[in-house]
Amino acid sequence: MRLIEDFSLSAVVAGFVTVLVGFTSSAVIVFQAAQALGAGPAEIASWMWALGLAMGLTSIVLSLRYRVPVVTAWSTPGAALLVTSVAGISMPEAIGAFIVCGVLITIAGATGWFERAMARVPVAIASAMLAGVLLRFGMAAFTSLQSQFVLVLAMLGTYLAMRRLKPRYAIPLVLLVGTVIAALQGQLHLGEVHWQLASPVFTMPTLSWQALLSVALPLFLVTMASQNIPGVAVLKASDYHPPLSPVIASTGLTTVLLAPFGAFAINLAAITAAICMGREAHEDKDKRYMAAVAAGVFYVIVGLFGATVAALFAAFPKELVLALAGLALINTIGNGLLAAVKDEAQREPALITFLVTASGLTLSGIGSAFWGLVAGGLAYVALNWRR
Repeated sequence: MRLIEDFSLSAVVAGFVTVLVGFTSSAVIVFQAAQALGAGPAEIASWMWALGLAMGLTSIVLSLRYRVPVVTAWSTPGAALLVTSVAGISMPEAIGAFIVCGVLITIAGATGWFERAMARVPVAIASAMLAGVLLRFGMAAFTSLQSQFVLVLAMLGTYLAMRRLKPRYAIPLVLLVGTVIAALQGQLHLGEVHWQLASPVFTMPTLSWQALLSVALPLFLVTMASQNIPGVAVLKASDYHPPLSPVIASTGLTTVLLAPFGAFAINLAAITAAICMGREAHEDKDKRYMAAVAAGVFYVIVGLFGATVAALFAAFPKELVLALAGLALINTIGNGLLAAVKDEAQREPALITFLVTASGLTLSGIGSAFWGLVAGGLAYVALNWRR
């Protein structure tokens, strides 16, 4: 009964936008990672089947369990790592490494050390990191005007009008207007979509020291540093506090179970999760978990149809996706900046976190979100030690 009461169109659209942005922004990297291991079309479809089911089921189950918008995702930095680090490693060895990575994630969650570490991150710094991560998406909504002026301007005008009249339905109508204009301009290529169910392909895992050292351990580290830490920061900045230990352990266990089919690493989402946590998903903060549930359902559909769904998301113009994501995240960016600068004692460390994160800095294969937290943490200690 509560699910029916909490259901809303805005939550469903937020869930769809979450999957649309997540898939179009990084699916090609996952395809490249699979191909680097010698995967053919059947194996690639199996990877999408396993990843879609893993993300979908964990998002649905965890969101319903804690009534919090918990969105999971594949490890995009992990996929990029695989593209460059699997030379000389066979698919069975890589699958074995995926399982070991999942075991390590499960241990990190079950022991509680990850939750204890994240509890020490100040809210201002977490909020600044969130704003820094999302900044480029907000700016991309407006730079898209350069290549698709009419399309993006119409979406922006629709957003402003609906925010004045019916704020809850702003993003659904923006998506509708953008889709209609793209279709009228001949930029919506739905004719290339051919639906076909995916068939899972099981690969018997094997273990090798080379794969453990060059794949399993780096994949674990980059997933925790570049994905789970920002994912927790997004939850914290949005004032959601689910028990992190079982959440992280669940993503690790799911990785272990579906790794033989291609689920290389599942973790908390950050950028896409923010779409489900803003007012566009629902005015009532306690009902936004339905957006994550909707995202989970769409991810399951993606998994069932495997790589075929790539054609569906590729049918949308790139500028439409960028504008949609940027407009959906405007309020989240604003709330993050407000929380970052509100406390004067934490303002400078938070701004340092924001600038480093927004810079896109990458060191040792780890993205700017992690280094933003490190820089902000060091600045916080330096400026507030023994005060």
